Amino acid sequence: MVRQSVKEVENMNKLPIVIVLITGAFLAILNQTLLTTAIPPIMQDLHLTENTAQWVTTIFMLVNGIMIPITAFLIETFTTRQLFITAMGTFSVGTFICAISPSFFLLMTGRVIQAAGAGVMMPLMMTIFLFMFPIEKRGTAMGMVGLVIGFAPALGPSISGWLVEHFDWRSIFYVVLPLAIMNVIIAYFVMKNITKRTYPKVDILSILYSTLGFGGILYGFSSAGNNGWTDQLVLVSLAIGLITLALFITRQFTLKEPILEFRVFKNKIFTITMIIGMIGFIGLISAETILPIYMQNMAGFTPFESGLMILPGALLMGIMSPINGRIFDRFGARYLVMIGLFLLTITSLLYTNLSVDTSFTYLTIVFAVRMFGISMIMMPSTTAGLNQLSYRLIPHGSAMTNTMRQVAASIGTALLITIMTVTALGTGKEATVTGQIHGVNMAFYVATATSFLGLILAFFVKDKASKERVLKQQEA
Repeated sequence: MVRQSVKEVENMNKLPIVIVLITGAFLAILNQTLLTTAIPPIMQDLHLTENTAQWVTTIFMLVNGIMIPITAFLIETFTTRQLFITAMGTFSVGTFICAISPSFFLLMTGRVIQAAGAGVMMPLMMTIFLFMFPIEKRGTAMGMVGLVIGFAPALGPSISGWLVEHFDWRSIFYVVLPLAIMNVIIAYFVMKNITKRTYPKVDILSILYSTLGFGGILYGFSSAGNNGWTDQLVLVSLAIGLITLALFITRQFTLKEPILEFRVFKNKIFTITMIIGMIGFIGLISAETILPIYMQNMAGFTPFESGLMILPGALLMGIMSPINGRIFDRFGARYLVMIGLFLLTITSLLYTNLSVDTSFTYLTIVFAVRMFGISMIMMPSTTAGLNQLSYRLIPHGSAMTNTMRQVAASIGTALLITIMTVTALGTGKEATVTGQIHGVNMAFYVATATSFLGLILAFFVKDKASKERVLKQQEA
């Protein structure tokens, strides 16, 4: 089946394709956080230490991050239908292996296979949405993507927490597996070929550099948050990552058909909106990482309460993403992003005065407002940036955006956890708790400064590109 023309794509029945794509991406992103609360029973059942058990989540994010940069190459090599069914099928096979795994080795094998499929899903969905919808409707379409990004990671710990409390930890995978298989079957009948195949030449060296570069950086920064910056493995990982990433970038500029097109950064608006999206993502993961640590280890809240605190904000972000998409279609991204970054800056500042006595209500309300703001940043900034690119560059822009967010998540978490631990004060039991909270407050001061930098950048966002100019670019 060949790719349809622009007019055929815009006139096709999009609803079945949208449902299949969103379901697949939802399951893929859900699995990033699905095992966080299941680690203790996995440790007990498979006789693992905490450091070893953490790999069930770390390996998924690492392989996921490695796969994303090569999705632009995959999108241009395979048909939409082939790529989606293969990615979702791979994810399903990995889920099945995890569900029946009697050992840690088999569980890790399943997680690697899961992540290999999941890493393709998000940039593929974003690319298909941008091809399927005309520029004046892209905000609404990408708002659905924002719903998945905000909602799925927050639901993961709650779902797995309930399941492992009542059933074996493998039940998590048995719940996901039939949904994934059903998605593959439906996709077989409804998925159309939308993206354009250009058959780029396979450059093995670029794929190797990309894997070592992004993998080394993601692993290094993720490990630094737990093991510290002086850990030998952290330093070696970062060194290998930075050197091979530099080789990868240099090589892309010499290739006629690069694996990942870094020339997208020549577009100033794309670059600005991508940085803003990274700042928004750091704002999202910093609060979701640091607040549960503060609540459980310093303020005496239960794990259930820390999960409950996140839930209203996640629901609000999920509800607001499609609404913000419609606002984007009518007014553009600039004012949405400015308001969102203002709210992110204010809520970061409100989290700099935490204490042992800070109430659950205060934490929940501020977090909800924070997520309301983030919903105005993530997809509007992404859509505004990708709207600047031609059809040929959209897969590369989409892959670049998702890659940079993974990098931002790793770097942001590592830096903020380091700041939290380094700036902790005090000695003695009571002073230690107060000193630890001081470290949390310092981390949120840095988060405030980062958000404020994003707010300044938002003033340079211009997304009033005419439809005629974009269509002319797309047909080029």
